[in-house]
Amino acid sequence: RAFWGWLNAVFNKVDHERIQAVGPDRAASEWLLRCGALVRFQGSPKWQQDYNGLPTGPRGKYKIEAINATDSCIMYRGFDYLDGLEHVTDIKLEKCMYIQDQCLQRLSETNTLQKSLQQLKIISCGNVTDRGILALHKLTNLEYLYLSDLPGIREKEMTFRVLQQALPKLELELDLE
Repeated sequence: RAFWGWLNAVFNKVDHERIQAVGPDRAASEWLLRCGALVRFQGSPKWQQDYNGLPTGPRGKYKIEAINATDSCIMYRGFDYLDGLEHVTDIKLEKCMYIQDQCLQRLSETNTLQKSLQQLKIISCGNVTDRGILALHKLTNLEYLYLSDLPGIREKEMTFRVLQQALPKLELELDLE
């Protein structure tokens, strides 16, 4: 188990030179696919899941529109890859064992995502607590938030009331015990 944790940390190490060389969308795509997530590019109905099948073309041609991180090993240390992604409207974090409050805080502090992100689903991420959900208040364009199977959320009513006050346009869907 320690070996896999170490390997996942290696997959999440940010290569700032790579981001400079190929642009934020390509570098983030490579990171996400390396970690087992899927990406969908603007204008494409298909989810990209094969690292070796990433489309090539001029820098900036392919913009990430959606991220599905189900069962992926993305972790906080790789979140610098999200900086500069300007077209991401939809993120799904499901069964992500390394996602915790710090990740959600980092996500909500990413300026480009504050402007673009409209839908967020957080499902079966056992390390997420009320603190992480409350941190999402900075995602001012968030229209839809789905939360399911999050045992770390203890103060449900208070947490959701505060979030709803901060984001009055937010449609909040809950499937929590």
